[in-house]
Amino acid sequence: MSERIIVGGLSVASELHALVNEEIIPGTGIDPDGFWQAFEVIINDLAPRNRALLAVREEIQERIDNWHRDRAGQAHDHEAYKQFLADIGYLVPVGDAFSITTENVDPEISSIAGPQLVVPITNARYSLNAANARWGSLYDALYGNDVIPETDGADKGPGYNSVRGAKVIAYGRQFLDQNLPLNSGSHADATGYQVKDGQLIVTDSSAKQSKLRNGEQFVGYLGESDNPSSVLLKNNGLHVEIQFDSSHNVGKDDLAGIKDIVLESAITTIQDCEDLSLIHI
Repeated sequence: MSERIIVGGLSVASELHALVNEEIIPGTGIDPDGFWQAFEVIINDLAPRNRALLAVREEIQERIDNWHRDRAGQAHDHEAYKQFLADIGYLVPVGDAFSITTENVDPEISSIAGPQLVVPITNARYSLNAANARWGSLYDALYGNDVIPETDGADKGPGYNSVRGAKVIAYGRQFLDQNLPLNSGSHADATGYQVKDGQLIVTDSSAKQSKLRNGEQFVGYLGESDNPSSVLLKNNGLHVEIQFDSSHNVGKDDLAGIKDIVLESAITTIQDCEDLSLIHI
């Protein structure tokens, strides 16, 4: 058990107390004593409600478990089960349409499309993995996923399957066309990417050049402007990196030398204290 600090009517784990007082609060203009006082009011208000809700959940779960135990070995009766769930209040009638508004919501929830990753605060490796998981290869994800069907010779197999790889690349180009479209033509026909006057220029096999339909989606690049090693684009607040390498085993067979498309998959990581006994009231 960690050492505990008494703060008003709360018993707080010393690690959490130090994190809040020494790392989170400094620079915010919030008074530490005022924070803990307000936090205690919130806990005293909501803890009884949460206990009552958990009791309801446990009661419903017990009734559902008993329903299944009583019918063990019998064929599942969908309609009877649905009626049972309605009778115990698990399913409720669909209500009228409604709308709500919110205030003071963090940007990563209100305006950024990225999901939040949640990991237990007790496991440093999980936290590191979550931070690294912000970026991932679209090609790798597609190759190993059933988004690409294993038909017409596109099975995953024990080694690299070029047929499946071609379908992955085609899907990647479709993704670019849907989310980062050109003002004419398709990324599927691209033979080169360059940066001129702060804009991304895409050349196709007929030497025709196109720009992004929305020039603001271009963020930056690495390498030389006429032969970048990667370009960074953005859609709905999430970044997409197109990586180039004509010597790579994927890029060498690509008309534009694209070796991968890397996606930003998340913006924040929540350090979850749910499984810890950090605060006692």
